[in-house]
Amino acid sequence: MPQWIFWLGVVLVLGVIEMATTNLVTIWFVASGLLAILLSLFKIHFGICFAVFVLVGVALLLLTKPFLKKYMRPRRVATNLDRVIGTCGIVTQEISTLSPGEVKTDGKLWTAVSDEDISAGETVQILSIDGVKLFVRRTAPNLP
Repeated sequence: MPQWIFWLGVVLVLGVIEMATTNLVTIWFVASGLLAILLSLFKIHFGICFAVFVLVGVALLLLTKPFLKKYMRPRRVATNLDRVIGTCGIVTQEISTLSPGEVKTDGKLWTAVSDEDISAGETVQILSIDGVKLFVRRTAPNLP
């Protein structure tokens, strides 16, 4: 079997793995495998082709992966739920440090937790949201 067929098989297998995982790991070895195919067409010894495959693949991985990951990082997309963060709500069911309560904001009732006890009827500010639970804190009382 010609050496280039072996390298073609390696490239195809690694290409399929990259398409299945999209982790930007095997793509660099696909590139180095293509170089190994080219070298094998010139009847270069298998050991040299293998060394080039490994060294070029590792070099590409180390040099380019951090750069690409920086630019391919998924950006957080704000949802409609995020709009309640920073707004105020009214406590409809007492919130204690030991058990969640309930807050009404934006016309909806939410489960809410806080690191302080807050009585029903008090105004709270929404600090963050985790799933269907709000993290809140008591707001300063309105002065006349």
